Amino acid sequence: MKTRGLIVAAPRSGAGKTTIALALLQALARRGVVVRAAKVGPDYIDSAFHAAAAGQSFNLDSWAMPPALLDTLFARSACGADLLIVEGVMGLFDGIAGLPGRCSSTADIAARFGLPVLLVVDVAGQSQSAAALVRGFIAHDPTVEIAGVVLNRVGSERHRQLVMDAIASLDIPVLGAMPRDETLSLPERHLGLVQAHEHAGLTRQLERLAEIAERCIDLDALIASAAELTLTSSPAVLPLRPPGQRIALARDAAFTFIYPHVVQGWRDAGAEIVCFSPLADEPPPQDCDCCWLPGGYPELHAGVLAAAQRFRAGLARFASTRPVHGECGGYMVLGEAIEDASGVRHSMPGLLGHATSFAQRKLHLGYREARLICDGSLGPAGGVVRGHEFHYASLTAAGNDEPFSDLADAQGRPLGPSGGRRGNVTGTFFHAIAQA
Repeated sequence: MKTRGLIVAAPRSGAGKTTIALALLQALARRGVVVRAAKVGPDYIDSAFHAAAAGQSFNLDSWAMPPALLDTLFARSACGADLLIVEGVMGLFDGIAGLPGRCSSTADIAARFGLPVLLVVDVAGQSQSAAALVRGFIAHDPTVEIAGVVLNRVGSERHRQLVMDAIASLDIPVLGAMPRDETLSLPERHLGLVQAHEHAGLTRQLERLAEIAERCIDLDALIASAAELTLTSSPAVLPLRPPGQRIALARDAAFTFIYPHVVQGWRDAGAEIVCFSPLADEPPPQDCDCCWLPGGYPELHAGVLAAAQRFRAGLARFASTRPVHGECGGYMVLGEAIEDASGVRHSMPGLLGHATSFAQRKLHLGYREARLICDGSLGPAGGVVRGHEFHYASLTAAGNDEPFSDLADAQGRPLGPSGGRRGNVTGTFFHAIAQA
């Protein structure tokens, strides 16, 4: 069977894209369809849920990734699959002001790879008006094909019929209607969904979603609406060079946010990943030649990290001779202290001089383009890396370290020096996605 694909999109965030995508992945897998998944944009939490249902999921980001890398990751996502389901980000056409095809939108990915769109329409609070919304999405961009609609949060059979009758005049199929049921939603916390590995009932929740999808969505028609994919066979492109040959990667409930495509790229380049757990008071293995502290939720575990003496001493010993890099939560841990949501200050290793607070919450969100000031784990001095910043922590003390990079936003507007570096230690709030 030739690989087919479609993209699950919506008019806005919060319409139910993740729930519908997971329901489809699980329902089709129960049928024996080999399904794979991908996620548009910089969200790393949704990808972990996809992986629980489909085995793997890579991000596809038209702004942060050069086109050749997008092609590499798309081909890898679809490899061996009967059906590739790509979950969009925000609303279908939402993105940044940028070059055509490099706007970070779901529409960019749909157009580049010829993916038909399954439009998820949340019809709570409306009925016939949903048809006007669908009409607008059909007509908005001729390079993006709306192949079908799934209604979400339908209140009753009468409600469903009113919406379907109105959409019928548009000559676009309604492939399903999911009921209004708040228990179908996945739990959330301050950076999005509670992570997949923390969701004790995830297996049962996925099965429940699949059962409802089997009743409420025409899966045969959905498969038929997917397009046959043309996959490139050009040489693979690495997102980031490996920071070492043996990479000590912090991996536990406090350190979870690292892009799957970055880790896979390191492995493709021949690097070995050796995981360790700071929460279990494990130091970075001394037979590694670099250490990477990814993002996560250190503010939820600050007391345990403060008491982890073997980890702290081992990290300092490691950093005396080899590179250590932290991003977002990892950067927070490299500083002098973290203040938790209750205002309690917890001492950190102090390999960099800053301090951060989660009590003084402020959302920091957006794409970042970083020009590296020095040679380090993300590349040589002068190199440019694109990434994404998403956190609520604030700097309460900047410290006196040298800056790590000069930052700009997605439109190229300068944001000034950022991050820190001291000896072999570097850190920054942004998550690296790819070399520009």
